[in-house]
Amino acid sequence: MAATESAALIAELDGAFDSRAPERWARILRQVTQLFLADAHRFSEGQIAVFDDVFVRLMQRADRQALALLGNSLCAASAIPRQAIRRLAFHDDVVVAGPVLRRSRGVPDKDLVEIAKARGQPYLLEISGRQTVHAPLSDKLVERGETAVLARLVRNSGASFSEAGWAALVAKARLDEGLAEALVSRSDMPPGIRKELVAKVSDTRMRSMQATPPALQGKIKAAIATRAERAETPRPTRADYSAALSKMAELSRTGGLNDRSVNRFAVEREYVDVAAALSFLSGTSVEVIVPLIESVELEGLMVACKAARLNWSTTTMIIGNRPGCPAVTNRDLEQAEAAFDALSLSVAQRTIRLW
Repeated sequence: MAATESAALIAELDGAFDSRAPERWARILRQVTQLFLADAHRFSEGQIAVFDDVFVRLMQRADRQALALLGNSLCAASAIPRQAIRRLAFHDDVVVAGPVLRRSRGVPDKDLVEIAKARGQPYLLEISGRQTVHAPLSDKLVERGETAVLARLVRNSGASFSEAGWAALVAKARLDEGLAEALVSRSDMPPGIRKELVAKVSDTRMRSMQATPPALQGKIKAAIATRAERAETPRPTRADYSAALSKMAELSRTGGLNDRSVNRFAVEREYVDVAAALSFLSGTSVEVIVPLIESVELEGLMVACKAARLNWSTTTMIIGNRPGCPAVTNRDLEQAEAAFDALSLSVAQRTIRLW
């Protein structure tokens, strides 16, 4: 940060306290944020503290939109202005607090626990998506969290649980089939708890199948059985999907993972990208998706596409560009489209998770 730029901004800041134009405060805050982000990695503790004081002063007059933008920006900074981050985390508007609660390294666990004790479900939902959630914090989230919070927390691979936390989750899973399914998928679940829940998930699968349109029941059961048999047979080594999954995560982050991009993967016969996209969007593994793409039967792939929230046009393109599969007749496509339209998103997502 150049001395002249700093002096000019501080002078404007001091002279602006009587101004009531919110756009002026937003502009100054953006300028200070840009200066901070540009050289944050080189600042000393003293310099960070100066910026922190300036941020706090500006935040007193900034509107909701400007504060939310500030929070998003500071989460990506290599240095942490701790006063500003703390004020954002404790803000009364979750739109402002959310990005910091979910992403910032500058919010200590003790503050997160305090927020989890006092705030409502939207705050808990943001916290449950943090990259790392230690047991004392997860215990409080399990204690107070409702369905959406528990679902995100249990599916968060960076969350860990105490013995009491596991016990509380098991108790809640007895009343929530979706939570039971998610718990079983965790590799760190104690063996005793896993054994107890497997039976519950098995029952859930049958109920989920009964909710599927009757025309699909037999074929989907057959697809599950076929996959189980194939899983026991040694298979050729597959391409490494890690790079493709990383690509999908980046596309999703920038809003580029959608029907248009998946359609393009299918048209260009980017087999690995199609499988990775379906895996990412449906929340299941590529080991489940790949056999469905390779199968001559359409039903399993159709359910995966519905679970991924793809439209019928994209689904048709994927079906028509499957590697090594014969062409599909118009009649088969018409029947598949009718079944696709009849299949609800919730049933498709539950079914694909259980596979």
